[in-house]
Amino acid sequence: MAIIKTYSDSKMLAIEAASHIVQCAQESISNHGFFSLVLAGGSTPRATYEVLATVQFVQRIEWEKVHIFWGDERCVASNHEDSNYRMAFDIMLKHLPIPVKQIYRMKGEIEPKEAAKEYENWMQSFFAVRAPRFDLILLGLGYDGHTASLFPGTRAVSETRRLVLDNYVRKLSTWRLTMTPQLINQAANVNFLVSGKGKAEILRRVLAGRYAPEEFPAQIIRPENGQMRWLLDADAAALL
Repeated sequence: MAIIKTYSDSKMLAIEAASHIVQCAQESISNHGFFSLVLAGGSTPRATYEVLATVQFVQRIEWEKVHIFWGDERCVASNHEDSNYRMAFDIMLKHLPIPVKQIYRMKGEIEPKEAAKEYENWMQSFFAVRAPRFDLILLGLGYDGHTASLFPGTRAVSETRRLVLDNYVRKLSTWRLTMTPQLINQAANVNFLVSGKGKAEILRRVLAGRYAPEEFPAQIIRPENGQMRWLLDADAAALL
């Protein structure tokens, strides 16, 4: 069953989300010697990355034992303003002592099918298993109920074999790279970060409405043997 936590405002949400990342990192490193973290794009995760890059938080994690991945990416170059990698790098990663070889970005600049397969192979090689299990996956929630790049009506929502997919989003007329529900649901921890009044209605539909993952893909995220948390600010939680 998912844990739902609500904070007074977006600033407190970012601080508490960062604190939970620290906790997961410390526990994972203690248990198996490293911490595998999957990042999300979007403004709410961005605020959390800003907190993690502050001196007091940098000192709380053994960053040399952290491995960074992405849940999805736009099919653009790594230096493009829309790149999820670029956002995380500029806001957080360039300020942290993480070895470059431990940052695994999705290659949005190459052919989508090739990029998806390459990323899937990287993950399987890193974990040395066919079914990778990340320590923590961060997710956002779109106004249409999408998460990662699992958009309503796209084939990635119902994918059951692949771990990473090249996903065409018709309403945006663009390709995206995304982790699939099968992979996300294998994680030890999945944290949704949601803030703002504009997300209140879609959040209500996702959490309290009928189950319709083709319409609201975020509903399909249900970790099989892990813990899911919804970390919200008061504005986003207003209709729950």
